[in-house]
Amino acid sequence: MEQKQIRNKWLTVRLTEDEYKLLEKHRDETTSKKLSDYVRRLVLNKPVNVKYRNVSVDDFLKDMLQLKKELNGIGNNFNQVVHKLHTLHHIPEFREWALKNELDKSILFSKMEAILTRVSQLYRSWSQ
Repeated sequence: MEQKQIRNKWLTVRLTEDEYKLLEKHRDETTSKKLSDYVRRLVLNKPVNVKYRNVSVDDFLKDMLQLKKELNGIGNNFNQVVHKLHTLHHIPEFREWALKNELDKSILFSKMEAILTRVSQLYRSWSQ
């Protein structure tokens, strides 16, 4: 069984505020969660895993999240209007219109749900 090595040696390095911010910025671009792990890898010449972000995908996801909010708002408004029209069931024209548009409503909501699901999946996969 391998014994865990205890790190009992200290290395103290003094940095300016700007140097420290730059070091943290570089660490943020890697998969290292702790600054000590990042610096240790650099000092010991071990590989550092750099995160790769596709800016165009980030922009796309930002736009899609905005679209998702707007679609939710449109869907809520549409639901409220249709519900209000159903209360006018005693007027034959409104009743016919509401019944005809019920199919359109389900198609619209189905498509909206598909878009929202896909945007959420994309967001989850790219935000990691």
